[in-house]
Amino acid sequence: MSKPLVLSLLLGLSLLASVPTARAQAKTQSRCTEEDAGPSRAGRDANMIETSVAEPRSQLQELVGLALQHSRSIGALRLLSQAAEADLAETKALRLPQLSLIGRAGQIGRVVPGADTLKGMQGSATVSVSAPLYDAGRITKLTEWRTQLASAAKYGQSSAEEQLALQTVSLALDRGRYTLQAQVYSQYVRKMACLVDSLEIITKADKGRSSELIQAQKSLQQADLQYEQTLSAMRQTEIKLRRFVGDQLPVSASLSTVMAQMPDLAEMQADILQAPDVAQASAQAQAQRSYAESVLAGQRPNVNLLINGSTVAGVGRSSDWIGGVTVNIPIFQPGADASLAAAKSRYQAASLQRDDTVEAKRYRLLETYENATAALDRARRVVEILRNSDRVRASTLQQWQQLGRRSLFDVMAAEGDYYSMRVAHVNALFDAQQLVALMWSMGRGVLTPLR
Repeated sequence: MSKPLVLSLLLGLSLLASVPTARAQAKTQSRCTEEDAGPSRAGRDANMIETSVAEPRSQLQELVGLALQHSRSIGALRLLSQAAEADLAETKALRLPQLSLIGRAGQIGRVVPGADTLKGMQGSATVSVSAPLYDAGRITKLTEWRTQLASAAKYGQSSAEEQLALQTVSLALDRGRYTLQAQVYSQYVRKMACLVDSLEIITKADKGRSSELIQAQKSLQQADLQYEQTLSAMRQTEIKLRRFVGDQLPVSASLSTVMAQMPDLAEMQADILQAPDVAQASAQAQAQRSYAESVLAGQRPNVNLLINGSTVAGVGRSSDWIGGVTVNIPIFQPGADASLAAAKSRYQAASLQRDDTVEAKRYRLLETYENATAALDRARRVVEILRNSDRVRASTLQQWQQLGRRSLFDVMAAEGDYYSMRVAHVNALFDAQQLVALMWSMGRGVLTPLR
């Protein structure tokens, strides 16, 4: 076969690939030009990769609010905080006078040798009033102890709310990640389907190129598998998200850049001391200190006011009363030193735990900041690679269509590289956002940048 004839045959095959029948051409254009559309699938799958026009920050705030309302653990912590407030009110009431009434009635008898036997009905009533006058500051320290415990309970509730907010935002970002990934893979499927359509037309004219059709069909199946795996990951994420916010899950908003701005590192380090878990640890340490001081005060003398009056009716009728003060001076209390040492040790342990919490958060913040910076830099570099990858795939496809100057394997590799880089760009963006959300949660809270 002469060289001009070979060129003519290749040119004819190229024309067959680029100028199909009217019906095939319409089908190919439909699947090749709608880059933003997903593959032909069930309505449920098509709806999953759609995004709403809702403002992303407002939607994240709404999801966090629903999670806080829906959480039973937050409700339990709220009740524990109320219990701590009630304990504080009980301790404050120790300063107030205490009034008690004791009544007694019944048959009595008394036998005294050499005297008349006394028996009959008798009733008595005793009224007692007592109040602390001086206790070496014990009630004051107990009140401080309960106050700090109540604060620790509130901070514990706030810390749990912050962790729940972070989990909710993290799951929402993962949902947005898989939504964008599914959109990318749906375009990849459409592109592979376009190539399969073209090769089906070419194969009708040249049976020797059926292996290329099989290769294209294989790439289409692989792209479709990636799409299905992404949808499965999205469904799993939505199940986790529904556990927090309930079954009424809104359509995901576009979350690709909602938390992509890096916060100031120095500001984040200063905000660590405002974090609820750090404040809780500080309150617990202060509570243990106040308790140790109350134990010490309890081992010192104390003075109380006492007023006591009683009356007896019936047999042996009488009345008596007493008013004054009682003084209690501890002389020997076995175990008192051990009790005080235990309280001091608990205070020192709580202080060390607070310092360890602050130090751990600082180093974790530095690590997270570095990872977030690297993720944003990776996203920027991927964008630069994407531009070149798009040029390569366009040129490769054109050269393959024109006289077979490039192989189908080159086309598949160029398309696969392009879409994998797009997925890598999505992952880099959302990795950075996850890390930024984590940094905010270490300080003033993840909702701060959303407001």
